Amino acid sequence: MSVRKPAVKQIHLAALPHSRPRSSGETPVPGVDNPTVWADPRARSQIEFASFEHLARTAERGLFDFLLLAEGLRLREHKGRIHDLDVVGRPESITVLNALAAVTERIGLAATVDATFNEPYELARRLATLDHLSGGRAAWNVVTSSDAFTGANFRRGGFLDRADRYPRTAEFVAAARELWDSWTPEGASRPFAHRGRHFDIAGEFTVPRSPQGHPVVIQAGDSGAGREFAASSADVVFARHGTLEAGRAFYADVKGRLAAYGREPEDLKIMPGVTFVLGDTAAEAQERAAEIRWRQISPQHAILTLEQIWGVDLSDHDPDGPLPAFDPDPDPDPDPDPDPDSGLVQGRVKAVDPRAIAEKWRALSHEKGLSIRQTVIEATGRQSFIGTPEAVAAELEEFVRTDAADGFILVPHLAPGGLDEFVDRVVPLLQERGAYRTHYTGTTLRSHLGLVDPPTEELIP
Repeated sequence: MSVRKPAVKQIHLAALPHSRPRSSGETPVPGVDNPTVWADPRARSQIEFASFEHLARTAERGLFDFLLLAEGLRLREHKGRIHDLDVVGRPESITVLNALAAVTERIGLAATVDATFNEPYELARRLATLDHLSGGRAAWNVVTSSDAFTGANFRRGGFLDRADRYPRTAEFVAAARELWDSWTPEGASRPFAHRGRHFDIAGEFTVPRSPQGHPVVIQAGDSGAGREFAASSADVVFARHGTLEAGRAFYADVKGRLAAYGREPEDLKIMPGVTFVLGDTAAEAQERAAEIRWRQISPQHAILTLEQIWGVDLSDHDPDGPLPAFDPDPDPDPDPDPDPDSGLVQGRVKAVDPRAIAEKWRALSHEKGLSIRQTVIEATGRQSFIGTPEAVAAELEEFVRTDAADGFILVPHLAPGGLDEFVDRVVPLLQERGAYRTHYTGTTLRSHLGLVDPPTEELIP
């Protein structure tokens, strides 16, 4: 029996709270580079469970597909000290999501977990447990790391060569899926065995097949290798492309790779991370957006951003003064991972071409007469969607209708109440347009995303 598709392409929505700033000097990825405005009197703790519960309940009230929690395995440092512009602490995401499973009913629960510093059996077991406790709502946002700075927190340190990140990750995901498949839907356990370059494991998995079969796999890499991994292994791509043109190009490229792996376009959802600012008028929204960016980029943050690009101590520069007159030194190491021996900045992504960025920023500063702080605000990106609720709803629909995205991962600038206004004012307009669900039609995250359940395969031990 054929399934009738909606006349209007449906928008998928998710949320990513409690972001950690990580700037490379290029246009930032919302949720990774746009810091939450913790100085706002409405901001609350990012540690207390009540904050997570409020965000999850709001996202579920808005019928979102999932709530995504970020991960941070080490506190970043600046000039040898803990970076005091960061949020304080980072709870382990799967633990928080297990608790949220008890106070929500339908919203998907996505954990960011590093494939470098975990092992397939242990992580597959934790994710399968979350999928059972939530009734089939678990997801894994796969990230990787090769820097020794983060690795110093672990027994193996920074043992992984950068070139091995995606091969290890692809094998990690494949091994986890073998483990999830080692129980039949009828509840029979079968031995598993995985023999590969990075993992050699065999035994019996302790968790029966979960309600979704496999937790949903999310991935965020944008390199050629990252796009290929997404096409071969991911269910959702957390993209960084904020403009319509860039989104269409990325969408066409990644979707075009699926056929080589026997997959259909609907088997992978592309959801860029975006920010939003609403106002009763376009002018009010623009004014609010400017105020938010001004509060996000403090004088200290502006100088830190410049130091990351120039690679030297710039504490003697006035944030309200001009950009440095000298050029950054060229980076002999093109690897964008942080230099573990750098005493200036550790735990941040390096600028790939600092001289080109400096030249671009100087031109911008000269053209508009901007100070250091103003230049950083202007150059490091701004809110993705700014306007009245009606205008934002129309623009979101255009992105999805014209194949620039399948949906969006919203990154509020305020926690935990940053989603409330969007859910109250934009979601009803999307529903009126017929572009967004009016109720959940299924109980699992796969059903929310329109993904088929994975087939059950016989394992050969």
